[in-house]
Amino acid sequence: MDILACPIDKFYPLELSVFDEKEEIVSGVITCPKCNRWYPIIDEIPHMLPDDLRDQSEDLSFLKQWKDKIPEKTLQEGRPFNLKTSP
Repeated sequence: MDILACPIDKFYPLELSVFDEKEEIVSGVITCPKCNRWYPIIDEIPHMLPDDLRDQSEDLSFLKQWKDKIPEKTLQEGRPFNLKTSP
């Protein structure tokens, strides 16, 4: 986390929410407080891709799976996808 910045607006520092942790963070979410983008951590890998390379169905599935642990602001206003605007 000490070296990560938002790939969109280069903001630092980012916020981390951990959902499952063993020796490493297995699942979680990284959020940018400046632009409100969020990046999932899946199987220990942060998926920090630009908006046009993200998979909407995969991202929405992640939000639904972890909705009890993801910050409410990310669920409702997160970019590029959120549960409020999901189809």
